[in-house]
Amino acid sequence: MPSRQQLRGLWAQQRAKDHLVSQGLRFIAENVGYRCGELDLIMADGDGLVFVEVRWRLSSRFGGALASVTRSKRQRLIRAAQCYLAATHLGRDRMAGLVAARFDVVGVEPEGLVWVPNAFGLDHDALGVRSL
Repeated sequence: MPSRQQLRGLWAQQRAKDHLVSQGLRFIAENVGYRCGELDLIMADGDGLVFVEVRWRLSSRFGGALASVTRSKRQRLIRAAQCYLAATHLGRDRMAGLVAARFDVVGVEPEGLVWVPNAFGLDHDALGVRSL
């Protein structure tokens, strides 16, 4: 039986998925795990892939859900996305520029939901710190 914390996480992830679908993104997969990390949600936006990290926090103290996506977490997400692209053979297309991909973060708190499209990547970071 899942713990209370796990149930909250599942609730937050479902809420994030519902919100993204309502905004026009298409659901592809969830909880895709590799040795290097796990991808909470994989969505499609047009022809591009969107790797989504969902963060739940009971309080906005200490920066809230979005601030909990640390540099090391971002690096693990990038590696997990690279594993996904390789496993699905999209990596070759990505290298050729045929597949667009981005990293979004959805923060879920009691006060509401915050979606940060294109939150970070290999060359920029909308959360305030360069990822690589």
